[in-house]
Amino acid sequence: MVFADELFIFLFLPACLLLYFAMPKLQWKNNVLILFSLIFYAWGEQLYILLLIASSLFNYGAGRLLDKHKDTDKGKGYLALSLVVNLGILAVFKYSGFIAENLNLIPFINLPIPKMHMPIGISFFTFQNISYTLDCWWDKTPSQRSFRKYLLYISMFPQLVAGPIVRYSLIAEEIDDRRTTSADLSDGFTRVIIGIAKKVIVANNLNLAVTACFGQASDGYAASENLTVFGAWYGAALVALWYYFDFSGYSDIAIGLGRIFGFHFDENFNYPFICKSISEFWQRWHISLGSFFRDYLLYVPIFGKRRKYGGLFLVWFCTGLWHGASWNFVLWGLYYGLFVFIETLIGKKKMKKLPAVIAHIYTKAVIIIGFGIFYFEDIPALGRFFKSLVGVGAKLSNTIMDQVFMQYVFLFAAALLLTLPIGKKLSQLAEKSTEGTYAIQMSKIVCNAVLLILSGILLLNTTNNPFLYFRF
Repeated sequence: MVFADELFIFLFLPACLLLYFAMPKLQWKNNVLILFSLIFYAWGEQLYILLLIASSLFNYGAGRLLDKHKDTDKGKGYLALSLVVNLGILAVFKYSGFIAENLNLIPFINLPIPKMHMPIGISFFTFQNISYTLDCWWDKTPSQRSFRKYLLYISMFPQLVAGPIVRYSLIAEEIDDRRTTSADLSDGFTRVIIGIAKKVIVANNLNLAVTACFGQASDGYAASENLTVFGAWYGAALVALWYYFDFSGYSDIAIGLGRIFGFHFDENFNYPFICKSISEFWQRWHISLGSFFRDYLLYVPIFGKRRKYGGLFLVWFCTGLWHGASWNFVLWGLYYGLFVFIETLIGKKKMKKLPAVIAHIYTKAVIIIGFGIFYFEDIPALGRFFKSLVGVGAKLSNTIMDQVFMQYVFLFAAALLLTLPIGKKLSQLAEKSTEGTYAIQMSKIVCNAVLLILSGILLLNTTNNPFLYFRF
């Protein structure tokens, strides 16, 4: 099931909310959430709902065993087994075809290519399971004694299929003791509506602009026939904006839904395009993923020692590979790792001394090229994109590209404006104001209503609105 869908917005969610808030006890409310979460997942993954439940049961048991055998060799064995099983499941479903294809490049090897359907959200709930077992082993959180409560943590539909990656320790207390205030309801519904609007009004139209500019990611159509130097940079910038509004829109919906049910998830996107360094960009972009790799992988011993730079590149290799079983994602991860490495060598103090204009030009150029790498999964098409960026083999002018620019220039400008924290600043000023509180609240309600109605109208003209993170 998809958030940006009329079935979810006007049937599933209202039914869930009515039943949830009708329950007098928290235990019953939790049962309602589990039931609707399993229905939500089974709607698109009828068979793999069993995998989700089995994975939850296995890691629940692992957590109990790790609690019982803490700081023992047996405990280390249970931890190793849990990591092998979790990563093994992810590898089988997500990377088996990729591994076989690359092994077949070796002479005399001819392995069959598995054609497996990847369960939606497997990367997210696998990482949540891994973070739970590691935190249990490191004494960061006690193990959950109730499987029902652990299943609620893993299966909770607001963040199940596309994140953010929620640590168990963040919501452990709220599973047992929480209440939804009027502020939670107001902020939660506002956040959900904003997330839906980001997806339906902005991201979907940016998707059309990217396709008009680049063609489909797999075929590289425009990259070979119509692309100019300006078109390559413009198209990659459109990709960056498209991914931002799609990714952050989903996170807004997830965080908003969590608030409605009394859970407080951490922010996942924090206006990343205002950054002045690549390191800062990754402190603002997909924060839950970046913090996961930082906390669980960066300091892993390599050849018996903790290696600062070795760990850094291992993190970025895994960050790229996590996004997809394709070499362009690996290249994308290492590309960003290289710039983070360079900035680490330069030092934070010297980076901060860069003039603001130069810092913004540098970061935006790196980011735009990075999203071009991310988009083109076809390596020859990616090569043509690189050449077009510097004018090798690209046309100086092209009527089609000129038409694409003029058709989407206002959308591009509006999207750029919306990446700035203007709304946040206005909200902060409104909160500080003691005058016109009623007018401010009414304006907020009217804006929400307009966005929801407009999103609903646009949804009537579409049949499928999957979020990009469903791919990962």
